[in-house]
Amino acid sequence: MMEKNVVTLQRRIAFFLVLLLVMILILVMRIGWLQFIDGDRMAAKVAHQVKDSKVLQSPRGTIFDRDGRELAISSLTRSLYADPSEIKDPETVANLLAPLLQMQPAEIREKLSADGHFIWIKRMLEPAVAKQIETVIKDSNLKGLAFLEESKRYYPNDSLAAQVLGFVGTDDIGLDGMEMALDKIIKGKSIEQFVDTDSRGIPIFKSIFTFAPAKQGKNVYLTLDSAIQFIVEQSLDKAMLKNRPQGASVIVMNPHTGEILAMANRPTYNPNQFYKFSDREWKNRAVAYNYEPGSTFKSIVSAAALQEGQLYPEERFIDNGYVEVSGRRIKNWSGESYGNVSFIQVIEQSINTSFVQIGMRLGAYKLTEYARAFGFGKATGVELPGEEAGLLFRPEDMRDSDVATMSIGQSIAVTPLQLITAVSAIANEGVLLKPYIIKEIRNADGSIDREGATKSVGQVISPETARTLAGLMEKVVGEGGGKKASVKGYRFAGKTGTAEKLQEDGSGYSAGHYVASFVGFGPVEDPQVAILVVLDDPQGVYYGGEIAAPIAGEILEKIMRHLNIYPQIANPLPASKESFKATVIPRPKVQAPAGKVVVPDVTGKSIRETGETLTQLGLAIVPVGTGVAARQSIAENTIVEVGTEVTVYFEVR
Repeated sequence: MMEKNVVTLQRRIAFFLVLLLVMILILVMRIGWLQFIDGDRMAAKVAHQVKDSKVLQSPRGTIFDRDGRELAISSLTRSLYADPSEIKDPETVANLLAPLLQMQPAEIREKLSADGHFIWIKRMLEPAVAKQIETVIKDSNLKGLAFLEESKRYYPNDSLAAQVLGFVGTDDIGLDGMEMALDKIIKGKSIEQFVDTDSRGIPIFKSIFTFAPAKQGKNVYLTLDSAIQFIVEQSLDKAMLKNRPQGASVIVMNPHTGEILAMANRPTYNPNQFYKFSDREWKNRAVAYNYEPGSTFKSIVSAAALQEGQLYPEERFIDNGYVEVSGRRIKNWSGESYGNVSFIQVIEQSINTSFVQIGMRLGAYKLTEYARAFGFGKATGVELPGEEAGLLFRPEDMRDSDVATMSIGQSIAVTPLQLITAVSAIANEGVLLKPYIIKEIRNADGSIDREGATKSVGQVISPETARTLAGLMEKVVGEGGGKKASVKGYRFAGKTGTAEKLQEDGSGYSAGHYVASFVGFGPVEDPQVAILVVLDDPQGVYYGGEIAAPIAGEILEKIMRHLNIYPQIANPLPASKESFKATVIPRPKVQAPAGKVVVPDVTGKSIRETGETLTQLGLAIVPVGTGVAARQSIAENTIVEVGTEVTVYFEVR
C-alpha cells in the first residue's frame, strides 16, 4: 500500500513537471514570437497608444538678390494649439482668445469642442500676439493650450519684386513665383514630431517642445539687382498715379548676358499678406501678359529687311498718308502724309505706310521666319511660372492684309519678356540669348549646387545689321518719337509703340483703349542695359513716346549712376541724316583693253549702289556686312576680266 502511494506521488510530480516544462516552453515560444517576429508591429502599437505625432517643417532656404541682399527669409514663429479634451469651458476660452487672434469666438469654440487631443487654433502668430496669449493663459490658468515653434516665410522688403518672388502658404508650400518654381529645392525637410501621451491618450504638453529644426533648404541668388528694382518700382508708382493705367510692366536686362536685372508690375501686392489680394495683383504681367506690340515690333521688321537686303538705310519712300492692302486701308498713326522720306525718317517718325511696303517685300514666310528666330511665338523658358507663348500666324494662313498689319506690330501677340529679349539681340550684335533670373543656387554649407549661365539661342542677324539698326534706333531717341527717353550725355537707342487693345474675347479692337510702350538699350557704344516699359490702357494721353519714353529715360538715368557709367561726349551714330548718303566718286581715268574692265572705287557707296556700279561694268559683287562700302578685295583702277568677283566690305559709319 505504501509503495502504491509513492508511485502515485511520483507520477503526479512527473505530470506537474512535464506540465510546467510545457508551459515554460510555450511562454518562451510566445516571447520569441513577440520579440523577433511580431515585435515591430507591437512596438508601433504601443507607441501609438502613448504617443501622438505632427509633421513639422524646417526653414526654407533664403532668396537673395545678385549682391546677397535678402529678399525672402524664414524665421521661427509660434503657433497656438489645444487639447480639446482638457478644455472644460470652450466658450470662456474662445471669448478670451478671439480679440487677440482676430477670430470669431464661434470659430474658436468649434475648434475647442472637437474630438481628439490635438488641434491647431492659429498658426504663425506675430511675436507680440503670442506674448499676449501667453500672458492670458498664465493669468487665467487655462489648461489645454500651448505653443509650438514653426518656420514662417517673411519678405523684408514687402512688395519689392513681389510677382517674381511669389509667396508661401501656411503649410510651407510655394504657391507662386520663385517660391513655387523652386519649391522642391528651397523647401526645408519635413520632420515628424512625436508628442508623449498618458494611458488615456492625453498629450503630455512639455514633450512637444523638443522640436529641433533641421538644416534649412538650399539658398537661391537671383540675377535681380535690388537697387535697380527699387528704381524701377519707384518710377512705376509715379506712372500709376500720373497716367492711371490699368496695369504696367517694366523689365531691365543685361543684353550681353540675358540676366534680368529688374522685373516689376503694377498692380502689385505684399507677399507677407498675400491672402488680402486677388490673383490680378499676384499676376506677373511681364511673362504672363499677351499684347500687340505695335510700333516697337517695327525694330524686328527692320532687322529682317536689312538682313535680307530688302531695305537700305538711305532708301527713300513715298508716303501718301495711307496704303490699301487687300481692301484694307492702313493709315499713319498721326493721320499725316510725310511725302518723300528716307528710311531714317521712316523709323524716326514710325511711318506705317512705309513699314507696310517693307513687310510686303519680305512676305509672310520671311516675316514669320524672322519673328520666330527672334523668339516670338514660343516661351523663352525663363525660370518663372505662368509664362505665355504669345501668338503668331502660320505663314500659309496669312493674307496680304495680315502681312501688312503684322509689319506695323498688329496681328501678333507678344509678352513683355519676349519683346525685350528680342530687342536685346540687336544690342548684342545680333545674338539672341535666353533670359534667366537664377544666378546660382547654394547648398547649406555654402557650396554651389547650380549656376545660371549665358545661353545663346542663335545668331539671328549679322553684327553689321545689328550695328546699322542700333544707329537707326538711336536716331529715334535722339530726334524721333522716343526723344523723351534721352538722357543727357549718353547715347541710347530705342523704339516707341502705341497699339490699340484687343477686346477680351478676341473679336476686335477696343475703341479708345491702348497699350503704350518703349523699348531700348544703351549706351549704344557698349550696351549695358536694355529696358522695356509697357503701360496698359493709360488714361488721357496714350502715346508711347509721350508717356512710356519719359519713364524709361528717368529709369535709365538713375541706372547709369548706379552702375557708375559716366556720360560720354560723343556724337550720335549716325551724326545726322546726311551721314547715310553715298559719297560721289569720280570715274576712273585708266582705260581697259577690249574684253576687260577697270575696277572702280566704290568706297562710301551703299550695297545697292555698289551692286549697280559693278554689275553695269560686268563685275560680280560679293557683299560682306551692312552699311556703306569701307574696302574692297580688288583695288581701284585694277584691270580685270569681265565676270570677276569683287568682295566689298560694308560698315556702318
